[in-house]
Amino acid sequence: MTMLRQRVPARRICGIHPGLILAALDVVGLMIASYLTIVELPGGVPVCGPLKGCEEVAKSEYARVGGIPVAAFGVVLSLALLSLALAWWKTDIYGLLLGHYALSLLGVLFDGYFLYLQVFVIKAVCVWCLTYEISLLARFLIAFVVWYRQPKPEPEPA
Repeated sequence: MTMLRQRVPARRICGIHPGLILAALDVVGLMIASYLTIVELPGGVPVCGPLKGCEEVAKSEYARVGGIPVAAFGVVLSLALLSLALAWWKTDIYGLLLGHYALSLLGVLFDGYFLYLQVFVIKAVCVWCLTYEISLLARFLIAFVVWYRQPKPEPEPA
């Protein structure tokens, strides 16, 4: 059995399996990305309330990749992260934690670039996008801390 397939009991946080904490944040991200996708697919713009910026970001040339709203990729990412978190919670397979950590890192890197575009190129910030980015950063940081604190699998005997 490889190290990634080994079951390593998770160190709980206040009695809660960290996979459930990650899953809760994944659901928050999924809800935000789903709202943005549902609004933007037909060409609409998200409602930002008294804050400004969502319309400019949604109508910018950077809001779609190949005609697909960027938020749709957030839906796919959040679903993948949610699946990994729930699978890790149910099985304690070490590789699932690493998968969540790695995938959330990729998401944070992309979102960092997207935030750069909002602030310095578009010169407007979408509060929904920013909230998603914060939730993804929280998921990454929690996955990192959990990975760092988590007992590592035992190497296989030679």
